[in-house]
Amino acid sequence: MATTSIAGASFSADEKRILFSSNVTGIFNVYSISVDGGEPVALTSSKTDTHFSVGYFRNDDRVLYTRDQGGNENNHLYVRELDGRERDLTPGDKVKAGFSGWSEDGTAFYVTTNERDPRFIDLYRYDAKTYERTLVYKNDDGMAVFGVSGDGRWVALGKTNTTSDSDVYLYDTQSKQSKHLTPHEGTAAFSAASFDPASKTLLVLSNAGTEFTRLMAYDLAGGQMRELEKADWDIAYSVFSRDGRYRVTGINADSSMTLRIVQTADGKAVTLPKLPGGELRGVSFSRNSQRMAFYLNGDRAPSNLYVYDFGTKQVRQLTNSMSKEIDPNELVEGRIVRFRSFDGMVIPSVYYEPKDASPTNKVPAVLLVHGGPGGQTMRGYNALIQYLVNHGYAVLGINNRGSSGYGKTFFTADDGKHGREPLWDCIEAKTYLAGTGVIDPERIGIMGGSYGGYMTLAAMAFRPEAFKVGIDIFGVSNWLRTLESIPPYWETFRKALYLEIGDPVKDREHLIATSPLFHAKEIRKPLMVIQGKNDPRVIKPESDEIVEAVKKNGVPVEYVVFDDEGHGFTKTKNQIEANRKMLEFLDKYLKPGLK
Repeated sequence: MATTSIAGASFSADEKRILFSSNVTGIFNVYSISVDGGEPVALTSSKTDTHFSVGYFRNDDRVLYTRDQGGNENNHLYVRELDGRERDLTPGDKVKAGFSGWSEDGTAFYVTTNERDPRFIDLYRYDAKTYERTLVYKNDDGMAVFGVSGDGRWVALGKTNTTSDSDVYLYDTQSKQSKHLTPHEGTAAFSAASFDPASKTLLVLSNAGTEFTRLMAYDLAGGQMRELEKADWDIAYSVFSRDGRYRVTGINADSSMTLRIVQTADGKAVTLPKLPGGELRGVSFSRNSQRMAFYLNGDRAPSNLYVYDFGTKQVRQLTNSMSKEIDPNELVEGRIVRFRSFDGMVIPSVYYEPKDASPTNKVPAVLLVHGGPGGQTMRGYNALIQYLVNHGYAVLGINNRGSSGYGKTFFTADDGKHGREPLWDCIEAKTYLAGTGVIDPERIGIMGGSYGGYMTLAAMAFRPEAFKVGIDIFGVSNWLRTLESIPPYWETFRKALYLEIGDPVKDREHLIATSPLFHAKEIRKPLMVIQGKNDPRVIKPESDEIVEAVKKNGVPVEYVVFDDEGHGFTKTKNQIEANRKMLEFLDKYLKPGLK
């Protein structure tokens, strides 16, 4: 748990420093580090609320970052002035704001905010010197703002029809008109990836007519759409370097993110020096592409920040996130496994096994269900998983039907079936674990956060015989209330969510049938529930009521509430406490010799 988490990378105007976020103090703050290495310099020093870096200003050393209040997700955008003073660019008690990019010359930047109407996100242009702002796009149609072209002419917009069907629109700031770029028949997902620096092309992600998402290029002047890049997996994103010399594409390849870096002039792959083991992530370039910042992350190695100099061909590691008290050789690599579910559908998962597990030393196991619906268990460093494995538990991170990354047929296979088929995949996962020969089939638990928390409660209520214990981390217990209480700024996604899960009015009986709260009397195995008091997505009553209902069964229930967290953990002290209590709970009810 002493592992430091870091994220983000933005070069300073003089290309000599990189801005990033780190929780080295236990709270995320903003830091700057020299490209030559050395100790990072703290630019914020909060002891309460998380700060996440956005980037340096394009032409000086001012810094942009975001912060919410106690995990309520109402992020504001702040600037740190040259003298260290802080300025809130998006004030307001219930305002949610975000950064949406720079103008090509760096004299302006773009900000999204829902201050006018809590349901909809508008787009503003801020002058980089005076912070005076002008409304660029007034959002009355429930659109998502993807980004702005460098010349300020075009705004890429998205419309969500269902969780698997979406469209891209292009708003012209001169004519004040929007154009629908992706008319289609049938189910297809379209989203805007990025504009090129010359403001001539918009990159669009699309799975129309194909199983996997490919990359398209839309010509802003001529209006033509053409295929630019494809893979045997989903392309997740594609972005240009600031000067347009390079383009980076992320491919979601079997629960790992594979990066392609090409020269835009000829499409040739960029040859990088040999790097330590792990996945390349979070690539960003300096102003003139002389340097490239990136992260390396592996199952046994948390993310570390590196910088590569294209001129000298030298790579320098700038951070060391692993606790000095941990021997990486004591950690375990995950491996991709697959099993057939009840109807023959193949379910991919990531499996972590304790080093001492064997047929003569069978270990307990935990099925870990990701969030969503539509999330994905990915490879990479996970402190909680390594913590559990190091204490003798096998962990299977399941990608049940409905997970992303495995094509649109697999992604849509759970629509309208929550609490049934995806749950049955989890039951089949227990059979898979038992078949490894190194896991005690009588000592398998289930846990997960958010939608994974719902799946945990569903397993405990609808298949009470299956798992020995359950750990629900800010999970849904009552779909009726959750769907009715979603944050107002989710308005553009509300219809899609209703189609995916159910309409609280039209599908009331179905939602009651699939909500664990209404079937809590069936829960007979030990349960732990963890909740953030300020969670805006799964509000605290969701956990309060399931805990109260299960206690009436005479079942052991442990309830842990964090007063300064929202939907997830942002503070190291809370993460440590939660993980310690989860381990104690598992040790109490899953370790051999206990009934």
